[in-house]
Amino acid sequence: MRKQSSLSSGSVKRAASPPGKKRAITLALMLLVGGVGSSGTGYAAEVEKTEDAKKAEEAKKVQKLDTVVVKEKVEDRLGIMPTEPVKSVFGFNMSVKETPRSVTSITSEVMDNFSITNINDLVALSPGAFTQSFFGVAGSLDLRGTPGEVYFRGIRRIENPGNYPTPIGASDRIDIVRGPASPIYGPSRIGGYLNFIPKSARADSGQYMTSNKGQISVTRGSWDKNILTAEVGGPGKIFDNKFGYYLYAQDENSGSYYQNTSTKQSLYQGSVNMDLTSDSRIEFGGMYQNFNGNQVAGWNRLTQDLINNGTYITGSPASADTNGDGLMSATEIQAVPGGLSTFIFNPKGQTAASVNANLAAHPAMKLLNPGTAHLDGSQVLVQESDVLKDEVTTLYFDFIHDFSDKLTMTNKMFYENLDNLNENAYGFSQYAKTYAFEDDVIFGYNTLHGDHVKAAYQFSPSIRYQNFDHGDNYKYEFFDRRDLTKPGSPIDTRTLATRGQEAYSNRDQGRYIDYGLALLGKYDIYKDVHLLLGGRYDWLDMESTCVPGALSCGAIAGIKQTGNTGAKSWSASLSYDIPKTGFTPYVTIASQTTMITGQGGQIPAAVLASGNAVAGSRLKEYGVKANVLDNRLYLSLAHFVQERTDYNAQDTVTNNTTQAKGIEFEFRGVLTNNLVMTGAWTNLKVYNLSALQNGNQFSFAGAGDLPAGVNPADMYGGTVAAIIPAGDGRKAGIPENMYSLNLLYNIDKGMFSGVSGMVGVIHADSVYSGFSKAVKLPAYTLLNAGVSYETKDWKISLYGKNLTNERYFRSNFPDLFGSNVVLPELPRNYQATVTYKF
Repeated sequence: MRKQSSLSSGSVKRAASPPGKKRAITLALMLLVGGVGSSGTGYAAEVEKTEDAKKAEEAKKVQKLDTVVVKEKVEDRLGIMPTEPVKSVFGFNMSVKETPRSVTSITSEVMDNFSITNINDLVALSPGAFTQSFFGVAGSLDLRGTPGEVYFRGIRRIENPGNYPTPIGASDRIDIVRGPASPIYGPSRIGGYLNFIPKSARADSGQYMTSNKGQISVTRGSWDKNILTAEVGGPGKIFDNKFGYYLYAQDENSGSYYQNTSTKQSLYQGSVNMDLTSDSRIEFGGMYQNFNGNQVAGWNRLTQDLINNGTYITGSPASADTNGDGLMSATEIQAVPGGLSTFIFNPKGQTAASVNANLAAHPAMKLLNPGTAHLDGSQVLVQESDVLKDEVTTLYFDFIHDFSDKLTMTNKMFYENLDNLNENAYGFSQYAKTYAFEDDVIFGYNTLHGDHVKAAYQFSPSIRYQNFDHGDNYKYEFFDRRDLTKPGSPIDTRTLATRGQEAYSNRDQGRYIDYGLALLGKYDIYKDVHLLLGGRYDWLDMESTCVPGALSCGAIAGIKQTGNTGAKSWSASLSYDIPKTGFTPYVTIASQTTMITGQGGQIPAAVLASGNAVAGSRLKEYGVKANVLDNRLYLSLAHFVQERTDYNAQDTVTNNTTQAKGIEFEFRGVLTNNLVMTGAWTNLKVYNLSALQNGNQFSFAGAGDLPAGVNPADMYGGTVAAIIPAGDGRKAGIPENMYSLNLLYNIDKGMFSGVSGMVGVIHADSVYSGFSKAVKLPAYTLLNAGVSYETKDWKISLYGKNLTNERYFRSNFPDLFGSNVVLPELPRNYQATVTYKF
């Protein structure tokens, strides 16, 4: 770019010598040296040449004076900076920087550029999001070390700790909120939640797409990964009313690194946004997911030698299948002499002689032909008959009306239905048939209080109805009977309750209704001071019945258990924009209600009978956020302490009683118009509060829990239940420190225009696999990289993950099964995607 100087060419000429005077001087010099011919023609020619040279020289000088070079402005062309309004925390139109909570917002473009394909990949971009294995299914994130929840457009979905993999490809944006939800969203878990914003034809600015646009993508990858996606969106009119639509479809038929594992999945999503009048509009749509796969428990017979060297203890116990039907039933197990289970209090603290005597009383638990072999990471505890099936239907309908510039009303209706079936040959089965309906009415009001206080309010009555029918069976769940070097057999294949072959351990049917009322106020004082206050009251009407025949029912079998209770939640935040710096320190304190629900969204009748179906949590968080260097660098640093306040009200799978404290740091930077960088660091410690209170915790023992001199082959045919001393109470499986760094470079000029490349590094500290600290999993560093080429109509990308082929593991249910099973993670793998845009 060039800019004209205030010094014009005319002014420069006026400053030079007059032309006549210049000619006279030239003539006099030429006469002195004899340079003039008799005819005078030579003189004229020489004068002309001299004048031309002088003019050219003057023109060069003027050009230098007139030229001012303006540097190209550095902008966020790759869309990495979190600038969009994020309503998923407090409901107000606040950016991530303005929100006084630890939150990460990730757009679909960022997910595409960094090859984020499932929710476990989000740890590359978000602090506090490391997730333990839920039997290999990425249902929801662990946030701050405890199971989180999943929201859809600001409303909580039915529980999904590992019922099916949560799809992210149809999302326009994902907001990761760490810590319990604010009062506007009702009861929530302590860890945090993911809020999914589906793709839509209407932007936050209110503008619709101007033409139909879409794309078709084909993805192929390692282990026969096959995914086809198609999406299209555009504008329209009905009776002069503008509307926009967006449709998305995905079909997957993929193999897996793990043996006997595959995925067949279909996903359909649609959204419509329509203006009814200049003041009213509706937004409606839905999503349908059909998933067919299986869970992956990982390696069994866990030892430190297996982790360090891949050395696996082989062998099989005697078969308990006495009737020859190929299955091991509860009746047959109960008839085994000595049984297939035992109990040892603090096995590590016992003598070898006492433990050996205990195991000798259960001879059927002994492997008959023990040995060793090297185990590959793909050899896992999965049989071909294992099943994980889900059908999930999600619908929404919103009506938005602007009464004035100050007063708005939004009515949000939400419906979801879950049909889940989970069967594992080693002895766990589950079904869940749950549906939920929620209606929230949100009134928003903006006003001024005097000359220096700008206020915004939200008042929201709401109702949620959730109906559940859930059953599971784990009475005789044997991880270690199967020798993973061999296929499954009658020795280790169990009868299952979901097939009508035996009784359920738990089976609950019921419903709950949550009547909620919330009020939030946001105050901007003298522009730079921001106060946010909120409160909520929930009245919970709960019913649950333990279906007769379930093993856990006892005296309450068939008797409807009821509970009616009120619960309060509140939140207070204060932040300050330090003038001329871009920095905003903040502090937030909050108390939140949580409900103790299980894997299928059920309230167990036994929990309701004990009066522990509703609990609470509290949060203290302070930090600082900043947008600096002309908004080219975003920084967020937070320190937090959050804990559950009711030690007796917990679900060890979905809602454990814990305290988490730590530090979260995140940054995003635009280094040039073509180069961006992101990074995150988490320092986290999580403690099991109920274990600390009791001085111990129940768990299943593994080889590492036994004293020296005891052969673990003597226990692998059954289970050893144990009480483990609490020690320091630290929750296992969660790295104390985790780091990530990502670079993305795009070429937008020259022959390589359209080429992009990314590289990312993730490092996690070593962790113990279980609460007893019997087996330690190594630290690891992952290297991911990719390259893509994009034109107006096409995009081709190739990404590789774990390029250094790091050998690493993820703990699996560390409180219960951390000494028994562990998930070996994926080795080096690749995927390529071809996209056609139209």
